[in-house]
Order: sequence, then C-alpha cells, then structure tokens
Amino acid sequence: MPLNNSSYFKEKVFSMSSLFFEIKNSIAFITLNRPDKYNAFNREMGLALQEKLDQCEKNIAVRCVFITGAGKGFCAGQDLGEVIQSPQSQVERAVREIYNPIVSKIRKLSKPVVAAVNGIAAGAGANIALCCDIVVASENAYFTQAFSKIGLIPDSGGTYFLPRLVGLQKAAALMMLADKVSAADAERMGMIYKYFPAVSFIEEAEKIATDLSKLPTRALAFTKEALNKSFEQTLEQQLSTEDILQQKAGATNDFKEGVSAFIEKRKADFKGD
Repeated sequence: MPLNNSSYFKEKVFSMSSLFFEIKNSIAFITLNRPDKYNAFNREMGLALQEKLDQCEKNIAVRCVFITGAGKGFCAGQDLGEVIQSPQSQVERAVREIYNPIVSKIRKLSKPVVAAVNGIAAGAGANIALCCDIVVASENAYFTQAFSKIGLIPDSGGTYFLPRLVGLQKAAALMMLADKVSAADAERMGMIYKYFPAVSFIEEAEKIATDLSKLPTRALAFTKEALNKSFEQTLEQQLSTEDILQQKAGATNDFKEGVSAFIEKRKADFKGD
C-alpha cells in the first residue's frame, strides 16, 4: 500500500480493522478491508468511509480519491449478519445512515473519485462503485444487483445511476434478474470506463488516478458539478450552468498555466488552484 506523504496527515497512516487510508502524491487511497467478508459493509466500515471522504474534501493536498477493496472482492454489499436480528429496522438504518450519505459525499466531492473494482461488486457495493466518477475493473471482477434475491430493491443510488449508464430496459433486467455482469460486459454496455487484465489491473488503475491528480483539480470539480446538474436541468439551464462554471474555471491559476504551456509548447504544470 502507498505511504502517506500529505502535510495534512503528517505521515500518519489511518487504519482500522475495516478500512485503510493512505495518501501518496496527492492521491488518497481508501481500501475497504473486510476481506473475509468480501468487504461487505458493517456499520463501522460505512462510518469510517464517510469520515475519510469528508477528510478528502477538506484536505487541499488531496487531488484524487482511489477506492478499492482488500483481498478478492471490492464490496459484497451489506453484511447481512449485522442486520439479521432486526432486518427491517436495520436495513432502513443502513440506507439512511450509511449508504445514502456515502453516495452523496462521493458525488459532491470536489475531487475526482476512481473506483478500482478488483473482484465482486454486489448490491450496495456495486452501486457505490457506479456512483464514482471513473470506474475500472479487473478482468476477474463482476457486478450484480443482488437485491431481488433477498426481497429488496436496489439502493445506494442504483436506480438513479444504472439506467443512465446502460438504459432503462437493460437496468430493469439486471436489477430484477440479478444477473452477474462480467467486467468485459460491463465495459461493453457502458457501465464502467475500462477493464484490465488482472496482472496489470492495479498498475493501470493507479495510473488513471495519477493522471487525474496532475490535472487542473478545480476544473475537474466544475466538470463534475456540471455533470451532476445535467441530470435534472433543461438544455437552456445546462448552458447557463456551463457559462457560470466556465467563468470560474477561467479565473483559476491552472487556466493561466494551461494557456501559457500551450503557447510555449511545453507540458503544463497544474497545481490544482
């Protein structure tokens, strides 16, 4: 795992039984760490992830967030062992206090978020991955909307993001039938950005995060804001949003650097401001 070199964290690596958090070269690495449960969520891990996402937002040294799973899985969704004593009330609590806040924080985060899906991504685990800005997967990974198998509906933003990624008919079938979708098929249908061979997966995924961390961070944040608003606005409203955000982007130091680098025919050195 990468070592933390952020001045904000003073070389201090956060870890607990359910989650690892480290920073290197402006990238915050978040690793879900319940490998014996395929990183299924319990309350501890869900609250820890929320806390780290909040810290990533506040820490100006972080310019990209990278989420993956330990072991053979990305995230198998909810740990049902935690809700078995009082299933209805615990499911309601998990959605309201764990999953909805995580999805909201990822979408509002002013830095790009990469989901590196290394294995099974099921239920809430699949949908939390799909709400990230860029999703890449190992060839061994697969995605499944497993909710119907236990009498639930897709949550964690699944009914919002999946139809927009693959279309209504495909999303309905995947959700109702709980099909397993391979990484190759997920890429083909537009569910994810790319998949890579298992032997090179981490290297390729981290390269994407590295590239993002060197780009103009505020411009990426404005792009994310515009994409978020595009889901609910008319064309005229979206054009207005683009106008406003382009003015903000044009006032950044990174815009000045980008123009200077273009004129001088050199590689831009963006600082994220």
